Amino acid sequence: MTEILANNGNNLHQLKADCENCFALCCVALPYAQSADFAKSKDGGIPCFHLQSDYSCKIHQNLRTSGFKGCTVYECYGAGQKVSQQTFHGVSWRNSPDMAEEVFRVFPIMQQLHEMLYYLQEALNLQEASPLHGKLQRIYNKTEMLTDGSPASLLELDVPTHRIIVGNLLSEVSKIVRSKVKDRKNKKFKAMAANDLIGANLKGANLKGVSFKGAYLIAANLRDADLRVCDFLGADLRDTDLSGADLTGSLFLTQAQVNAARGDQLTKLPKSLSPPQHWLV
Repeated sequence: MTEILANNGNNLHQLKADCENCFALCCVALPYAQSADFAKSKDGGIPCFHLQSDYSCKIHQNLRTSGFKGCTVYECYGAGQKVSQQTFHGVSWRNSPDMAEEVFRVFPIMQQLHEMLYYLQEALNLQEASPLHGKLQRIYNKTEMLTDGSPASLLELDVPTHRIIVGNLLSEVSKIVRSKVKDRKNKKFKAMAANDLIGANLKGANLKGVSFKGAYLIAANLRDADLRVCDFLGADLRDTDLSGADLTGSLFLTQAQVNAARGDQLTKLPKSLSPPQHWLV
């Protein structure tokens, strides 16, 4: 089982992809359509044409320049190695073709559960959320127990209902943490909130403590914006300009979201996240 260290902010790394212990499930199980993120289309259950016999990607170092930017912003939160090594006991879909379909159906379910574990662990690491730590720990334990189930039990799960339960609790955490932000001057954002934020110009805006939960910020201009203690749960940050922005203390921001955005050496990120390589060139 995943080790729970509620007071240790560094253990989120345990809920990250470990490709060396995974049978390249994201490269096979998941479909993708030809778009700005993928140079070609692929159906679910079909190995990517760049997948090699050792489960590595032959263009891994050049994914973005080869038209596969979408691959660089995907995160399974450790689901790949869990399904590969625990749920199916280290047996590859290549060696047991008869179970391949079941493996590919289980993987996205496990990914969703592990993503929830990631957010719950982040919430447990927040001192400001201490009044909710008991509830958070209980739902974390329940979610982790679900990940330890058999393939059959995983396929029977009502994941959407469980996600709603987790999401409601994370919303409580967000409200508690953001309520402590003083002098929030985000009238400009409130005036725009009912409108589409795709391509929105929020350059230099004071948005400290705003909830962007589920927001579409695709290609939005947040250059030099104050985004401290903002909630980014489920926000779409594809091509969002975060150059010079301050995201210190932001909530539920993931490395995958950061990888999907644009930024520079002046962008300030939470300590648990790192600037992607394409920000530094």
